[in-house]
Amino acid sequence: MRNFVILLLVFLAGCSQPADDVIRISGPTMGTSYHILWVGQDQNAAADIQAQIDQRLADINRSMSTYDPDSELSKLNQGRLPVSDGGWTVLSEDLFAVLTDAAEIHTKSRGLFDVTVGPLVNLWGFGPTPATDEVPSDAAIAAALAQTGPEAIELNAATSAVRLQKPLYIDLSAIAKGWAVDELADLLRTQGISRFMVEVGGEVHTSGVKPDGSLWRIAVERPGSMPDVRGVELVIEPGEMAVATSGDYRNYFEENGVRYSHTINPFTGRPIVHRLASVTVVHESAGMADGWATALNVAGPDVGMQLAEQEQLAVFMIVRADDGFYELASSRFRQLFPHYQSAEH
Repeated sequence: MRNFVILLLVFLAGCSQPADDVIRISGPTMGTSYHILWVGQDQNAAADIQAQIDQRLADINRSMSTYDPDSELSKLNQGRLPVSDGGWTVLSEDLFAVLTDAAEIHTKSRGLFDVTVGPLVNLWGFGPTPATDEVPSDAAIAAALAQTGPEAIELNAATSAVRLQKPLYIDLSAIAKGWAVDELADLLRTQGISRFMVEVGGEVHTSGVKPDGSLWRIAVERPGSMPDVRGVELVIEPGEMAVATSGDYRNYFEENGVRYSHTINPFTGRPIVHRLASVTVVHESAGMADGWATALNVAGPDVGMQLAEQEQLAVFMIVRADDGFYELASSRFRQLFPHYQSAEH
């Protein structure tokens, strides 16, 4: 009996599974970059999975990039897609899905999330056209405002078709990266990968645990006009959730001592002027987190937190004060992260 036990132990030791490891891939996409980590044992699988990732991202970019003049979205904006007698244009599954999500956030945010503000973004020098770092005239702002209006976008879920009531320049940059993160997470799951972290342009989705059994950790950046003064404001463990952050401290210009953010208020046609420096949203969907982060950044700390409570969103805000910053957190955020303690500084 003793010899049998020894042989059994030797057999089990010889058949032990290789240790889990963190496999990493990264690359350029959507005018930024992606980074993906997952827990696995086969490093040789990375090349095949990366090829699938790159192909999926290329498909998404061909569908909704405004920088590619031949993308599906660019053709829609330019009136170059086939239109039926009723004025409807059938879209790809990808583009229709993102427009549907954008419409939902637009409605729930009381119009603060607007994918048609492209003419205003371009006018203020934050779009594809070269920036002039000059404040536009009131007449130019009024003219650009007249070209916006997401209410002019009609969607038909039965046929995945869109009808535009007037010419529009639709820009999905405030939601597309997050939506792509969700797609990549789904792709990994189809490959049997359930423990991962996916990041595209700062939007993140995590799932499962690392090899040591701990959750993936995400840092929320402390605002600062220069990289050397930025740090870590907060570290969270999202679990099976996505995280997106929107801030006004990276992309802006100054004229006559006034700071003009790249975030445009769709009602005024002008950059936001409140004291909200950064807003982070934790959500089951990275696309929804991405879009809501933009909407709440437009809203500002007071209206934004009201919306967060109304929609039961997990939201963390960093707000400017005369002597630094202070933090705000929604009820849902505190519920998800019960160990969070507000720190004013």
